[in-house]
Amino acid sequence: MTKTLNIGMVGYGFMARAHSNAWANVSHFFETGYRPALKAIVGRNVSKVRRVADMFGYESVETDWRVLIERKDIDAIDVCVPNDLHAEISIAAAKAGKMVLCEKPLARTEAEGLPMVDAVEKAGVPNMVWYNYRRVPAVMLIKQMVESGRLGKIFHYRAKFLQDWTISPDVPQGGAGTWRLDVEAAGSGVTGDLLAHCLDTAIWINGSLDSLTAMTETFVKERKNAETGAMQRVGIDDAAAVLTRFQNGSLGTFESTRYARGHKAGYTLEINGEKGSLSWDLHDLNRVQFFDHSVAGAQRGWTNILVTDGDHPYLGKWWVPGLIIGYEHSFTHQVADFLDGLKTGKPAAPSFRDALETTRVCDAIIASGKSGQWISL
Repeated sequence: MTKTLNIGMVGYGFMARAHSNAWANVSHFFETGYRPALKAIVGRNVSKVRRVADMFGYESVETDWRVLIERKDIDAIDVCVPNDLHAEISIAAAKAGKMVLCEKPLARTEAEGLPMVDAVEKAGVPNMVWYNYRRVPAVMLIKQMVESGRLGKIFHYRAKFLQDWTISPDVPQGGAGTWRLDVEAAGSGVTGDLLAHCLDTAIWINGSLDSLTAMTETFVKERKNAETGAMQRVGIDDAAAVLTRFQNGSLGTFESTRYARGHKAGYTLEINGEKGSLSWDLHDLNRVQFFDHSVAGAQRGWTNILVTDGDHPYLGKWWVPGLIIGYEHSFTHQVADFLDGLKTGKPAAPSFRDALETTRVCDAIIASGKSGQWISL
């Protein structure tokens, strides 16, 4: 028997729309035992939140997240607001006995995230953090291949996430559109926003990090505040370059910047092992490149795997082989895994506690960027 799960969405911006689309469509393709109902969405701007509510079919609108959490007809709270609000809303939701799903990163710092972990675990409520790139079928396939030993011993893990949207010094900081440039709202710059994705995927595939050292840079030192117009010091990192050692003995390199002309969402990863290598590019997200050293020398080379077959992760639920899927499907897969976890009693990852590890690494990157020192994790 299919059960209804009533969703309360906090926020109405880009990520809230991505999440809403996933909640609305998951039951069309995945049989999880639950059918999400878009019950209510909350935002301070009434006209904007009503517009989004109408687009996705939310039954009601609220302007105060506290009212949303108090509602008896809400089962799960989805937190899609700037990072400085994650902790307060998530903790309150957990105390009210609601399931909590929080947009990444979990919190601005590990210290801020710890009470969030404590709250959901004390309340015993299902919880998850939206690191959606785990749910790209090609990335899931890479994890499966690494776990099955296709690469043998891992030597290197490298990843980068490049953008170019903040190069102009005229881009403001703060406010609804550019809060990611405000250290008080975001906690960090590219480290928490972009590298966090790379780090979560790396830890998931290759295991925990042992130590790291980092360089960070803020290229534009002052920007106007989007709301007051006053010039303010910029406290976030515009770029980060990180060297790491994993606990399995492999080396890692991570790079992220918003100052790479020509790149909008340039996320790539590559893993090198004794038996072969694997690589993936977000801009061609349905493909995995695989180098298999066991192939005879005359035929040895990089193999292009189009990840669309029914025996590839998640894809048996979608279209026939050869027809590709997109970015939005990764969120649908995350919702499907969350709902399946409710049915089976095996929670879907990453939980708040899982995601706290990535936040801890982000803290270390910021600290190392200031000190220039290696930091043990």
